[in-house]
Amino acid sequence: MYWAALLPIQLPHSASPIDAASLGTWTLQFAPRVALCEECVLVELDASARLFGGMACLREQIEHGAGELGAQVAWAPTGLGALALVRCGFADGFQSPWHKVLDKLPLTALTAVAEHQATLARVGCRTLGDVRSLPRGGISRRFSKNLLTALDLAYGLRPETYVWLSIPENFHARLELMSRVESAPALLFGAKRLLLQMSGWLQARRLGATAYTLRWCHDVMRAKDAGTGGELVIRTAIPTQNVEHLGKLLAEHLAQVTLLAPAGDIELLATEVFPIVEESRSFLPEVRRRGASTALALERMQARFGNECIRRPLICSDHRLEHGQLWSHGNVDKLIKAFSYAGYDLPQPTWLLIEPLRLVERDNRPHYQGPLQLLLGPDRIEGGWWHRVQEGNEEVTLNVQRDYYLALSPHAGLLWVFQARLAADKTAWFLHGHFG
Repeated sequence: MYWAALLPIQLPHSASPIDAASLGTWTLQFAPRVALCEECVLVELDASARLFGGMACLREQIEHGAGELGAQVAWAPTGLGALALVRCGFADGFQSPWHKVLDKLPLTALTAVAEHQATLARVGCRTLGDVRSLPRGGISRRFSKNLLTALDLAYGLRPETYVWLSIPENFHARLELMSRVESAPALLFGAKRLLLQMSGWLQARRLGATAYTLRWCHDVMRAKDAGTGGELVIRTAIPTQNVEHLGKLLAEHLAQVTLLAPAGDIELLATEVFPIVEESRSFLPEVRRRGASTALALERMQARFGNECIRRPLICSDHRLEHGQLWSHGNVDKLIKAFSYAGYDLPQPTWLLIEPLRLVERDNRPHYQGPLQLLLGPDRIEGGWWHRVQEGNEEVTLNVQRDYYLALSPHAGLLWVFQARLAADKTAWFLHGHFG
């Protein structure tokens, strides 16, 4: 398992530290399994690594965002172990065997052990490893069962269960500024932190904001006519989650605002949100996002699933349209090459029937959902004497002589029909394709 623990801390240049609930809401954009455990936020990340390009990319995104929000991050194979690491200021529990990493931590790393720190210290225990080396029977008799349970959970000897957070229906975050702000553009510094939280909420809900509201509260030592505060509504043309874009819009609007009194608190609300439709013009969106070419992706697929899994369409120089395209197995480098094709005088149909359908003929006119009106033609196709296939015990030549027409049906629309010139009935008409 791959767990992350995020601990809110007070940065020297920041306002009040973010609370665990807001940090947990922001973390929901990375994984659905997020839990509040004491003063930390625990996240199980195994199921989400692939969606973010691997665990290394996911770690980088979480660490970058947590740093901007004012949170410290630790990584470990267990949730309670990650909490112990982040409390002690350690970042990575995967550098060495897990039990050796935990054995070095002090008694204060786990709350259930820290409750008995005085008693354990009198028997010579200074680290979690010292406590683990004591007889389990003696520990269970002299201490609460929570101590052994916490050790087993941290070391991965028992399965962990948590109450997972749910995504709030609405976004509303508040921030107390480190000092009183007298100019509106100076509010942007703290507002960016709230925008980052809102972006995490939007991504977790698969939404985009078209309007959000920034409010500020005036200091209690204000003029009587200044009011309790003010607000600014920012609107966007399309739903967006982009923090940089939202921040630039806010900066432009704040530059035109004059504060009537110093502000001490700000809050941000997502006023209008809409679902974001994620569109991609590629069948391989993840590969294209990483910058790899389609040829490299096809090579990996062919190497993984075999040569038969990849086929390429070949447009052949054959006047018979049903034989104008073939599916061939070949090297990947041929898949992205251009192919020549035969030219035709009439427009070609969008949909081609596997077998031509013989039409009813009345008063020397072909019918298909009504009498057909011949618009263009004839376009004579003749060839295939060289094309022989085996049908049972006989070898058949696929030679054709046809006069093609573009026809209009009263109910079926434009059709592609032909009159067979080699048939026993030389007036036989056939439907061969539809136009879409």
